[in-house]
Amino acid sequence: MIKEHEQVVLTADLPEHDLKAGDVGVVVHIYGDGEAYELEIFALDGGRTLDVVTVEAAQVRPISRRDVLHVRERSTS
Repeated sequence: MIKEHEQVVLTADLPEHDLKAGDVGVVVHIYGDGEAYELEIFALDGGRTLDVVTVEAAQVRPISRRDVLHVRERSTS
């Protein structure tokens, strides 16, 4: 089960937020028994919050040991 303050990976694009599958966020709130999560998305340098979004459980997964970081620039800030 995903817990608060854990990093998670988006499994679906969220075009209304300019977020893509593979982007990483931190869980800041869990709704119900894990039906949905509120995520904070940070800039890679950790110095700025880019967005706070609510997603359904199927739209995120835990970080895996096999995951590789990848950098992209958002078109919106």
